[in-house]
Amino acid sequence: MYVILDIETTGGKFNEEGITEIAIHKFNGHEVVDTFISLVNPEKEIQPFVVNLTGINNKMLRTAPKFHEVAKRIVEITQDAVIVAHNAQFDYRILRTEFRRLGYNFERKTLCTVDLSKKLLPDAESYSLGKLVRSLGIPVSDRHRANGDALATVQLFKLLLAKDTEKTIIQDVIRKEAHGELSEKQLDMVQSLPNETGVFYMHNKDGEIIYLSKSTDIKKKVNQLFTKSGTRSRKLAKDTKKVTFEKTGSELVALLKEHQELLKNKPKYSSLPRKRMFSHALCKTKNENGYFQLVVSNVSNCKSEVGLFNGVFSAKNHLFKITKEFNLCDKLNGFSDAKKNCAKYNDRECYGACVQKESPTEYNQRLEEGLKKYSLPTDDIILVDKGREVGENSAILIRNGSLVGTGYYNLNHQINNIHILESIITPMNGTANANFIIESYLRKKRILKTIPITTKN
Repeated sequence: MYVILDIETTGGKFNEEGITEIAIHKFNGHEVVDTFISLVNPEKEIQPFVVNLTGINNKMLRTAPKFHEVAKRIVEITQDAVIVAHNAQFDYRILRTEFRRLGYNFERKTLCTVDLSKKLLPDAESYSLGKLVRSLGIPVSDRHRANGDALATVQLFKLLLAKDTEKTIIQDVIRKEAHGELSEKQLDMVQSLPNETGVFYMHNKDGEIIYLSKSTDIKKKVNQLFTKSGTRSRKLAKDTKKVTFEKTGSELVALLKEHQELLKNKPKYSSLPRKRMFSHALCKTKNENGYFQLVVSNVSNCKSEVGLFNGVFSAKNHLFKITKEFNLCDKLNGFSDAKKNCAKYNDRECYGACVQKESPTEYNQRLEEGLKKYSLPTDDIILVDKGREVGENSAILIRNGSLVGTGYYNLNHQINNIHILESIITPMNGTANANFIIESYLRKKRILKTIPITTKN
């Protein structure tokens, strides 16, 4: 659990500042579950430059609660949570100073989004909160007010969690929490998980990922793993001390994250992807009459592949599907051994390519349309799918027919501006296997829409 906070102060000498406003958002890694926002009477004058910066003046704070009146609420909302802030050292020092004045030793673990951003967003021009979130297309209202900055930090932290494919943030937090054996029972772990699409991670007592997988129902999948029989399953259940997860909304994003993170993390109990996930291909050739023909072949024997498959049956099923959907010829595609026309020609479901009644140009164009509908586009596009929450979409960036990465957006300008789009995308390796995963998914299921990329700002 995290508490993302921002504090405004009076300014002044080091360790003599007073708090004028505080905003805290309790964040479980996916959504805000509790909030505390308040002006605070610092019982001292505010520096003029701070008044100009924040708009908070002495008159506004006369009737505000003093720190000792909100201290209990701050202790409660931050209990058993890691403090996250932009320049966390400053906010944490201010809080500890205020509590020390009350005779209370306030201690919490901290994460700094400045440090995390430098590691996960190494190409950013600036790491000041305002400039950084602006470059990422994250909206900020009430800049230099506690809640405006805190909400922007929430969105920034969500982006950093998504970009942290090695899970160093979560591992570090769990490692700090784990003093020996964790006390959570398997039932408690399962109950805390959502019935939603995403990727989940099973950790040992040191926070290391020992198993990860995608699922369209995370809670159900983890429950099945805990109740499975077999030596390997029992060892996994015994070694698992915590389960974390990332909601993706989109099953396609979950599949891609699972593939990339399995290769990167190599969990002890997970089966790693094969070096080549596909074995067969749909091959395109041209016969002596100028008509394109499609044939299923072992991928190593195919010189002009137009689709990759993990088995001969899935390849043939797809060929049958597009042959029927686009009124292609059964004879040309190997489903008919007729000496003359195929049976579909008599039923007017084939337009006569088998007996040269349809021109090669018209037939080949229709065949290409069938291939294009279920293939990864060769141009620059964004595949838009479901997001993690209402009002959000996922974006899968494709360049030159190859995967670039995935990200999330909730404002159209974030994907209409190529520079912002690239900054919110978490890079992924555009391998043949990754492209195979996308094509396989597009053949079976639908995404929300496809958007051509524009380079205009």
